[in-house]
Amino acid sequence: MGIVNVTPDSFSDGGLFLDPAAAVAHGLDLLAEGASVLDVGGESTRPGATPVTVDEELRRVLPVVEALAEHGRVSIDTRKPEVARAAVAAGATLINDITAELWPVAAELGVGWIAMHMRGEPGTMQESPRYDDVVAEVCAFLDERAGLARDAGVREVWVDPGIGFGKSSEHNIELLAQLDRVVELGWPVLVGTSRKMTLGRLLAASDGVEGVVPPDDRLAGSIATEVWAMHLGASMVRAHDVRAAVQAAKVVAA
Repeated sequence: MGIVNVTPDSFSDGGLFLDPAAAVAHGLDLLAEGASVLDVGGESTRPGATPVTVDEELRRVLPVVEALAEHGRVSIDTRKPEVARAAVAAGATLINDITAELWPVAAELGVGWIAMHMRGEPGTMQESPRYDDVVAEVCAFLDERAGLARDAGVREVWVDPGIGFGKSSEHNIELLAQLDRVVELGWPVLVGTSRKMTLGRLLAASDGVEGVVPPDDRLAGSIATEVWAMHLGASMVRAHDVRAAVQAAKVVAA
């Protein structure tokens, strides 16, 4: 899954593809690099992000979805039912839902749906997240939501443990270490670790320095965790660096 952020404030590539023409060109490049799905999003969900209005999100994503849907499969990364419906009308066939609440929309429209686990809201989710057993709690939540979607008639249901969404670095590492427990739920699993903060901290530590490695220098950590996820049974990884991720996937497949 290649990432197409049509936003001014995403944590890694905010502002680079805010212009629809630039976003479309980027999406076409990702398809050429081997992306199976293009995930178009018009609202940043990074920690501390400010929400945008429905109208602004629609203005950002609809021309991009419509243009890219002519060339490959498009998912819409949104938490708003109005945006999901409009994007599907424009050609999207998958709803990437960080709230895990839009399965009725997916059922109504006959499209696929991804349920992601998130504790809290993007603006506050990283303020001291706590779990008794993060893996068990994430698995229980995802299995419940996926079951609701299946029972509502959604034929294509994915689950995503939500790395970086309301979780500390230790929670993220524990989820990745035991990702096979998420896979064992029986739903196809999407994992998104690309360029995330936990990797910035781990890479800095690997270099023996304090602080955090910046997002555009996290490729090694991104590929390492994507390969790990594939090895434990993830069916799709969400990536900024598609060419490298595809090469890694082919090596894992071999």
